[in-house]
Amino acid sequence: MRFSVSHETRYRYSVPVGFAPHVIRLSPRPDSGTVLFQAIEVEPLPLVRDDLLDRYGNPFTQVSFAGLADLLRIESRFEVLTGLSRPPVGLLPPLPWPIDFEGDLAPYLAGDGIEHTVRHFAAELAGAAGWDALGFLNRLTETLFARTDRHVRIDGNAQTPAHTLASARGACRDLTVLFMAACRSLGMPARFVSGYQSEAESVDGQRHLHAWPEVHLPGSGWYGFDPTHGRAVGDGYVALAAAPDQAATMPVEGGFYANGVTVTLDYRVTISTSA
Repeated sequence: MRFSVSHETRYRYSVPVGFAPHVIRLSPRPDSGTVLFQAIEVEPLPLVRDDLLDRYGNPFTQVSFAGLADLLRIESRFEVLTGLSRPPVGLLPPLPWPIDFEGDLAPYLAGDGIEHTVRHFAAELAGAAGWDALGFLNRLTETLFARTDRHVRIDGNAQTPAHTLASARGACRDLTVLFMAACRSLGMPARFVSGYQSEAESVDGQRHLHAWPEVHLPGSGWYGFDPTHGRAVGDGYVALAAAPDQAATMPVEGGFYANGVTVTLDYRVTISTSA
């Protein structure tokens, strides 16, 4: 699939401000597909710009500014050919898996912070799936899709997994964090992914950044599931950043210097696909 994205973000300030260095995570990950074209434009023009990779393999652009401005505009445009092949899922051990906090996957496993209600929820689904790992993942995806009132929430961090489970209501990032906690409670390494998906299904008729979880399957690598849409992740998805938590996937991260300033944020996302 040829996947094209234009994503423009505008921060408007009531008075001119000075900008701290910013990190921009709006470039497709190398494992999303073959990048045919990519450009990131920043206004005002940065004094320094570096394109780098973080420790999780996410591409990011770091910029520094000089002077004052009342507008920060960031526009990302790219075209990706998705549909990279990956190995089929092999035979997986039954759940729960032993939790190893010493290996490379340790950052993707939680400690003791998973709420009892989430652990119980995960154990019930795993038991209903006969403690089969892939059966549990599919059942978890379908259950969250069927039971949760899904909506768009523009700002704010993800809710706690227990809150999303109890309220049965949340945005894609909320379902992602709940999905991750359920998996981690059974010893399955899970990570938070930020990116785009190809279907225009949002209730407000607009396109938005999307979030979904990925789970590391022994011998097969990372596999994505989308509880917001009730299905496995395929070539209709492009990942920008993947990390153990939401904070390390934020699309724009930075600050400004001023007092008594009001800030407004607006954005526009356009996505087109073709076979």
